[in-house]
Amino acid sequence: MAALIQSGAMNRASTKQVCTIGPASLDCIPQLVSAGMDVARVNFSHGTDEDHKAYVHAVRAAAHSARRSVAVMADLPGPKLRLGELAGGEARLETGSTFTLRPEGGAAGDATGASVAHPEITKQLEIGDRVLLADGAAELRVVEVSDELVTTEVVNGGLVRSRGGVNVPSERLPGDGLAEEDRAAVAKALELRVDLIAQSFVRTVDDVRSLRKLVPADGPRIVVKIETHQAVENFDEIAAQADGVMVARGDLGVDLPFEDVPLVQKDLIRRASELDKFTIVATQMLESMTSAARPTRAEASDVANAVLDGADAVMLSAETAIGQYPLQALEAMERICAAAERSLAADGEREKVGLDKAVVLAAAAISGYADAGAIWCFTRSGRTAEYLSMTRPDIPIFAFTLSPVVARRLAVRHAVLPIVLSANAKSGSLIERMEGAWRSQRGGTELKTVLLVTTSQNPDGINRLEVHQLS
Repeated sequence: MAALIQSGAMNRASTKQVCTIGPASLDCIPQLVSAGMDVARVNFSHGTDEDHKAYVHAVRAAAHSARRSVAVMADLPGPKLRLGELAGGEARLETGSTFTLRPEGGAAGDATGASVAHPEITKQLEIGDRVLLADGAAELRVVEVSDELVTTEVVNGGLVRSRGGVNVPSERLPGDGLAEEDRAAVAKALELRVDLIAQSFVRTVDDVRSLRKLVPADGPRIVVKIETHQAVENFDEIAAQADGVMVARGDLGVDLPFEDVPLVQKDLIRRASELDKFTIVATQMLESMTSAARPTRAEASDVANAVLDGADAVMLSAETAIGQYPLQALEAMERICAAAERSLAADGEREKVGLDKAVVLAAAAISGYADAGAIWCFTRSGRTAEYLSMTRPDIPIFAFTLSPVVARRLAVRHAVLPIVLSANAKSGSLIERMEGAWRSQRGGTELKTVLLVTTSQNPDGINRLEVHQLS
């Protein structure tokens, strides 16, 4: 997929692409940016502080070179339990064998047992508990618990890796939704000037409030990860306190019956949209592409259904972090999203968004009839572009802003393509400056007519809509 921004930006999927950066993708970040990565996820559960810093700097440099606004999302570790180091980095557990879990420390683990990065693992589990490793790659059943270790039987064997997740009943997870490790990670994320912070294992609205206190009012947007049954039960009040929602199906599919996850996903996306929150669908979307160059048909259907459900973004995890085909995985995801979007009815019903968004709704309503190739808006805070995105117009939205921070925050929004205006340009009207930035940053892309949505100096906000012919 060639340089989409210069030659085919408006042919890209409107659904945004989130890629997890890791050892497999560090050297191909420029290619990922060119191929359509909109948000780079840095998982603070893995890697060192220096790794995280290197990932963020590489993304920023590649985005600058490509003249694109790419957001960086820091994903907090949360209270999730994880395996310690395994000899050789991985181990294959055999069905029917015994596998022991012990407090962290000691020698590297193997196929007979491993440490868990929590000092009180023996107090978190009871005989009969079901324990899943690595989002279900292996299933264990607890058969004995002592002060020193937990003995389990391998019910279903599989391959597990160092630092893989250890899923226990969520009500027994230690602490609240913001552990000390998370607080330290937030400070580091703020130093790196990330644009989004994803909060893991949220269970109550108080978890989100605790994080909100650590983040400046004009700081990164908060994305709550819905991956426990408590979060599903408390969803509306949790989502109301956040900026975005991630449906993290890996752990959610462990905490809930797996057959319920598809319908829960649809329901959460719908409810988040009603609250004007953006949504990301994540985990195992193209899992086979960690070791294969093509996705399975089931995976293609999974990605397409996330688009049809109305998700703003879809996310790759191991596929781009440690997989063998990170670039191909992104290109496959982009193609699936674009195909799913083409299948949507062009004249589907639009959701009412309220009288205060009447101008934005009008722009979306006439977008298919004004012979316009795009919607242009000028936004200081990002609010205008966010409102436009929620109406799901049939043409791309170019958001012009003076703030690179606002531009990156908009990178996760459906169909929004941010352009940063130079703060030093003093001559010419706002529209002339927008046209100049468009021509310099968008190359030779054909565009003759746009719908222009802007605000005047009137404090009432969005109050201007016109069909504008480019000179």
